[in-house]
Amino acid sequence: MSVFEKIYDVVKQIPYGKVATYGQVAMLAGNPRWARVVGYALHKNPDPENIPCYRVVTKDGKVADSFAFGGGNAQKELLEAEGIVFNKDGKIDMQKYQW
Repeated sequence: MSVFEKIYDVVKQIPYGKVATYGQVAMLAGNPRWARVVGYALHKNPDPENIPCYRVVTKDGKVADSFAFGGGNAQKELLEAEGIVFNKDGKIDMQKYQW
């Protein structure tokens, strides 16, 4: 199984209404040093309908400005549609929503 396949397998497991960090996905995929690789893999997501890459955020609860499928606003809208609330600083309460 390739590194990307491991990453996609982890991302597929993030529950509806929850988020994970790049570092968390990297660790669960087998190497905590792969956080940047996670970002690259998600940018190349071959199946956005089944690999919910929008559920991966920064460690401080921010969405990616360079979200591959429509920018940060699109990622925020997808997360809000799942009931995730952003504070006035545009961050997610990670204690409440982190998987």
